Amino acid sequence: MRRFMSDLDSLFGDFGFGTPLTRDFYSTGDSALWSPQIDVSSRDGQLLVHADLPGLKQDDVKVTVQDGVLTLSGERNDTHEENRDGVYRRERSYGSFRRQIALPEGVDPESIQASFDNGVLEVTMPLPKEAKPQGRSIPIGPKTTGGPGRDVH
Repeated sequence: MRRFMSDLDSLFGDFGFGTPLTRDFYSTGDSALWSPQIDVSSRDGQLLVHADLPGLKQDDVKVTVQDGVLTLSGERNDTHEENRDGVYRRERSYGSFRRQIALPEGVDPESIQASFDNGVLEVTMPLPKEAKPQGRSIPIGPKTTGGPGRDVH
């Protein structure tokens, strides 16, 4: 089965379809390739980041901010065991992840808060106040003869 999935990945990769089908199911080297799903939105003057981290505990997740980039990282190690009708099956899913989100300019790193509940990480921060644009609209009028630096005879 693994070979079949690998062959399908190669086939789809050759045609430019990108992400391998086996990405979430099989490991490559020491760790599986896994990237949690995230949502970034704004509500009531707050920037919200939600990350789905099923099977993880709060201690498995790290949230940092540096140079205007929010980084969510961690590691999962999940084992699913099943014993049905005398057949024992065990599947392991493990690997590290790292997601980075560029924050709007002016976000105060000290104002960022994070919570974790039932496998969902929520990170909130106040959106910076919008700066007043530095500029103005220039009206466009009819072309005039002469102009700066020209003599009209």
